[in-house]
Amino acid sequence: MLSTIEFTITAIVCTITAIVIQRIFIKEKLRGTTKKSIQGIKWFGLAIFAWGIGAILNLIFTEVLNLKVTHQIVIYTGVIISLANSLFILLSLPSIEHSKNRSFIVKLVKRFGTKEFIGLYCGVMAMISVVFIAASYNNTGVSNNFIWIIDIPVSIFVALSLLYELNSAFTSRKMKFMLLATFSLFGLILIAVSHRIIPQDRALELLDQQFWAMTGSITAISFKFLFILLFSILLYSWKFLSEKEHHESLAEKLNTENLELKAKLDRMELSNESHLDTIRNMKNELSVLKENQKVSFSDRQKEVLGNLAYFGADNSYSDIANAMNISLEGFQTHIYQIKKLLNISGSGGKEQLIAFAKENGFISFATPHDDTQTHA
Repeated sequence: MLSTIEFTITAIVCTITAIVIQRIFIKEKLRGTTKKSIQGIKWFGLAIFAWGIGAILNLIFTEVLNLKVTHQIVIYTGVIISLANSLFILLSLPSIEHSKNRSFIVKLVKRFGTKEFIGLYCGVMAMISVVFIAASYNNTGVSNNFIWIIDIPVSIFVALSLLYELNSAFTSRKMKFMLLATFSLFGLILIAVSHRIIPQDRALELLDQQFWAMTGSITAISFKFLFILLFSILLYSWKFLSEKEHHESLAEKLNTENLELKAKLDRMELSNESHLDTIRNMKNELSVLKENQKVSFSDRQKEVLGNLAYFGADNSYSDIANAMNISLEGFQTHIYQIKKLLNISGSGGKEQLIAFAKENGFISFATPHDDTQTHA
């Protein structure tokens, strides 16, 4: 009766939990989460699913086929399910992130890779199983529980690795209050393992049958539930940390873009200021030109400007002065006065005067000249 209750509860809870975990895995995969980040969810779900399948098979064996829980088929099936469960748990361990050194098994899984590790594990377990089955199958002097010896060291090794990884993860995440739960899980696993390996007839010599059966059922259910609870806490803390890291990454990206936009805006403002300065200078120059146009020149100064416009830059002041029949000193005096009126200074004064004279039509004031004379 107790075994039936144990199998039923385990089948229902583990199957539903495995389906939920698988949905989480698919959802995270569709969200674009990296495969490496969600592999642990998949293996965790398969480990729970293995327990559910094992419980369903046990119900079929005991309730439909009326086999005893000590029957060889039931025990052999239980060993296979337990070994598969151990494999899935081992594969899920690398996904438990923490800052401490990784356990030997995690390093081993990473060293070989998932497919290679599965092949190695199955090969070794198959060889050991063949030896044990050959030694005990037709040997009536050997208890059917003898086959559980295959699973015992594996289960203990998995329990130790799981204990280390869980404790490291909870410690790294400042959740040390969960250490009691992890040690409780380890203790329950040891009790469950002991219940498997100790023959029932030997146990009944020391303990009451009902107490022994109840201990086995309660322990089996408890450690499975505690395992699911601990991994679920890790799963949701992983999701929380993952989402937090995602938000922090997004915030950092937005901050970077904001800084880039700000720098671009600063450059645009500097560019605008430069353009504004250019516009101001152009306005000032335009104002100067307008003021220059209002300057009143004497007839002689107009004539000087006209000859500058006519002869251009290719003729010297001396040539232009000769063409005007005035002395060079007198010509230069007029040039000086005109520059002063126009606020022109610098080495390019002559070119500026010529440009001003041409633009303002002073060429009409040029001294009458011979067309054969060379001019610009």
